[in-house]
Amino acid sequence: MKVLHVEAGRYLYGGAQQVVWLNEGLARRGVENVLVCPERSDIAAAVGDNACVYEVGMSGDLDVGVVPRLIRILKKEQPDIVHIHSRRGADIYGGLAARVMGIPAILSRRVDNRESRLLAPLKYALYCRVIVISKAIGSVLVSGGIDASKIETVRSAVDADAYNNEADNHWFETEFSLPSNAKTLGVIAQLIPRKGHKYLLNSLPKLLQAHPELQVLIFGQGPLKAELTNRVALTEFQGRVKMAGFRDDLARIFPNLYAVVHPAEREGLGVALLQASASGVPVVAARAGGIPEIVLDDVNGITFDIGDEPGLLGALDALLANQELRNTLGAGGRTLARSEFSIDAMVEGNLRVYKSVLGS
Repeated sequence: MKVLHVEAGRYLYGGAQQVVWLNEGLARRGVENVLVCPERSDIAAAVGDNACVYEVGMSGDLDVGVVPRLIRILKKEQPDIVHIHSRRGADIYGGLAARVMGIPAILSRRVDNRESRLLAPLKYALYCRVIVISKAIGSVLVSGGIDASKIETVRSAVDADAYNNEADNHWFETEFSLPSNAKTLGVIAQLIPRKGHKYLLNSLPKLLQAHPELQVLIFGQGPLKAELTNRVALTEFQGRVKMAGFRDDLARIFPNLYAVVHPAEREGLGVALLQASASGVPVVAARAGGIPEIVLDDVNGITFDIGDEPGLLGALDALLANQELRNTLGAGGRTLARSEFSIDAMVEGNLRVYKSVLGS
């Protein structure tokens, strides 16, 4: 079996990392991989010898030149399946190129935003299967007019071994200028409106008053950076909420956090929450999108309704006051990450879809 993968992301963030693991796992199972990605993208080097790599121009939704570029590669490689892993134009243009060549195309869908009910059926007609990373995303597609029979759920994976680290309190306190007795909450998300930072910030003044040892680190980058930076500088936050920026060493950071908070309004699945669980860190999160599929009450975290600030406040207050509860949820997270979200399970899930499409 030969699979041609199309990944338009330039950086090795969540989705692209899944593609790297998928190529590695498929190669171990005897599948021949071809990867088409943007020029000078991180994933090109990351896949190593697990795929034949073509770096091509991909400049977004308006770059119609992607179609002939892909057709040339398809003619040369003659894959059995085209698997498109991202949007930014690659979804439609990849599907069109595969249709021209008569090769079955599969689309992976990682986000839960709704699409036009008029245009979506035309777009999804290009694919024989759509792989979603959560049932919630599948429900969004079905509500938008997509045939449920072509939707398959294969959840994202987490490398549990990479997050099986011990806390390094001295380094952590020095790195982020924290007092030695701190109970530190972490928010790991893009700084964009749908991640719901405002709900946490609205709740924090009361929580900071009730828990003098509480500190909060907000990780990530995005268009809300200036707004959030200005807000956390207000006196009501007592200098105990810090903007920590983008970090590529989260595996080292997670074990030092008391909990991870994710008050999102929409979320496909939430890979950072899986990473937190694999690190043994409880998660407090809104019941948005696929989050209830990975954050289970009384197992690895506490969930609350979207926008429910009293619910968020109550969950955090209960967790901060109960070390035994934190330990129980942390241990539950480690078990859940290894049993339900392994890389092997993700690879086998994708391979099952390929075989179904090819009738093998």
